[in-house]
Amino acid sequence: MAPLFIVIAVEFIAAAALRQFLLAEDWRVVVGILVLFGALFGLMQLRPAIEQKIADAFREHRRLAVIIGVVLAIGFPAALGGNSYAIHLLILALIYSVLALALNFQLGSANIPNFATGASYGIGAYASALLAINYGVSFWVALPFSALVATLFGFALGLPSMRTRESYLALVTIAFGVVVHQLLNNFEWTGGPNGVVGIPAPSLFGHSFSSPIKLFGLSLPSQANFYFLSALLLVIAIVTANRLHSSRIGLAWNALRADELAARCQGINVVWYKVLAFAVDAFLAGFAGTIYAFYVSFISPDNFTFLVSVTIMTMVIVGGMDNILGVIVGAFLLTLLPEKLRAFSDYRILFFGVVVILFLIIRPQGLFPQRLRRYGGDS
Repeated sequence: MAPLFIVIAVEFIAAAALRQFLLAEDWRVVVGILVLFGALFGLMQLRPAIEQKIADAFREHRRLAVIIGVVLAIGFPAALGGNSYAIHLLILALIYSVLALALNFQLGSANIPNFATGASYGIGAYASALLAINYGVSFWVALPFSALVATLFGFALGLPSMRTRESYLALVTIAFGVVVHQLLNNFEWTGGPNGVVGIPAPSLFGHSFSSPIKLFGLSLPSQANFYFLSALLLVIAIVTANRLHSSRIGLAWNALRADELAARCQGINVVWYKVLAFAVDAFLAGFAGTIYAFYVSFISPDNFTFLVSVTIMTMVIVGGMDNILGVIVGAFLLTLLPEKLRAFSDYRILFFGVVVILFLIIRPQGLFPQRLRRYGGDS
């Protein structure tokens, strides 16, 4: 099969399957799509040549794949027929994809267990929301400022954490997340358990994000504004992750993951690269928190609990550590699955856990395992 045809077929089939999954209301359709999804990965696990052929086709036609992906992403809200609930799920999946990519710098690239990504997410959300409500700061100014605030907290967490390793490092990050949650819950100026209400919708060139998009006779619900904003943030996160992975920083993180002592002996500044991983994680999480806060217009400490950090970590592990595509697929799967299993009522969390376990049995290294680095060009 020609590589060009493979690229086009894979992208359009993936988009069609995602659309059907989002719009499906019958649980049998949802289960059927999951079974097909599992069978596909089972086939790739049994026949690695198929996966390799698809990967080679995308590598050969990378530019075309990106163009098709961008066109599909832009037209996707229209393909959903203005279904606001489906677009809402997409926005959450995109935000969680950014959070999973942020954590992937640490857990996937450098093997640093961090359970504080949810805290950085909350710090970004609260910093931007408080600036907007108390000082009238616009969304576009609050966005980078909140990311910087989250980054400072990332450095504050990363520096003392360097005196611990492995399980103890994980405990420090858990403690940090719990402390941030308790502070948000008890400070009066953060709204305490009542949170922050009435966060204004952003505007761009006079267009409010609370208004529908009307273009060429096509009308999309107001959620589409945040869909395009979240998609743009994900593109920035993908480019950042790709550039960092290919740089000396990415190589240093991979060296830390393989053997920290050997990396230190090779002259790698272990402390600096670990702290840098914390900072990059917090920076992207701050961005994601800001978009989430302005999208829902209400935040409370319950939005940023320890469970959020565990969920993000599960997305990275299920998707495939140190694999950008895998992390995004894992984030989409674990964000959409609980919502699409609501037909099972009280048992939906049980089914959710069973599905995750089955996928890990089929693909023990994640849906898209880490691939070997390639040097010497695309050929």
